[in-house]
Amino acid sequence: MRTGSEPTTARSPLRMRFWLSVWGVVWTVAGTVAFALSGYPGWALACGMLFLLVTADLVLVLRHIRQGAHYQPGRDVPPYEPPAGRR
Repeated sequence: MRTGSEPTTARSPLRMRFWLSVWGVVWTVAGTVAFALSGYPGWALACGMLFLLVTADLVLVLRHIRQGAHYQPGRDVPPYEPPAGRR
């Protein structure tokens, strides 16, 4: 079993990260378009690069959501023991 300082019932807030990533995609697209139309190519490029970063995070979050609640990072990592109070 795993040893270390991680809590035994830790969960990642993937749904919150998903909606924050969607919000980021909307704002970076709007910023890129607005700066490009108003003649600020440097700012448009910065928003475009931020769009790529937010989109990569969104893809990663979706991948983790699809893997399910008991995602394990690799075959060499054994599964968690269930918490003692839930048997």
